[in-house]
Order: sequence, then structure tokens, then C-alpha cells
Amino acid sequence: MYVVISYDIPEDKRRSKVHKVLKSYGQWMQFSVFECHLTDTQYAKLRSRLSRLIKPESDSIRFYFLCACCQGKVERIGGEPVRDESIFLV
Repeated sequence: MYVVISYDIPEDKRRSKVHKVLKSYGQWMQFSVFECHLTDTQYAKLRSRLSRLIKPESDSIRFYFLCACCQGKVERIGGEPVRDESIFLV
């Protein structure tokens, strides 16, 4: 599955921890936005890890699932080139 994940975490230490976890699952696209290709198992593990890091009363993490059709409609202007993660598949 292809997931765009955004987060709003006001405390620097927690935000850094969330960023570090997300970096191990996908590509950092903008300040608080990651794009990830995940299996169901990876998604469940990621959600679990993030849930343990945040304070739900002040922090927010959003998951946007894009189907294959929608992925092809993503437009971008500038920024870091998107990695072709398909070259890493075994």
C-alpha cells in the first residue's frame, strides 16, 4: 500500500523521535510529510510504534492511503526527486 503520512507534534524531542521512526519506513518529502510503500504488517508495526511515542491530546499523525490510480495523479513542482523503491524489491 502507498501511504502519505503527515504529523503535527509541537514538542521537539517527540517530533524528532517520530521523524526517525518514519524515516526507516519511507521517504521524507517535506517538513512533516513522508511517503511510504508498506505491507500490511509494516503498516501495523509502524502505527504501533508511533502510538507509543505520541501524546494524543497534543499530537496528531494522519495516514492518507492512495490507490495505484491516485499515485499516478500525484503532481510535484521542485523538491527532492522521489526514490524508485522498486529497484530494492527482491
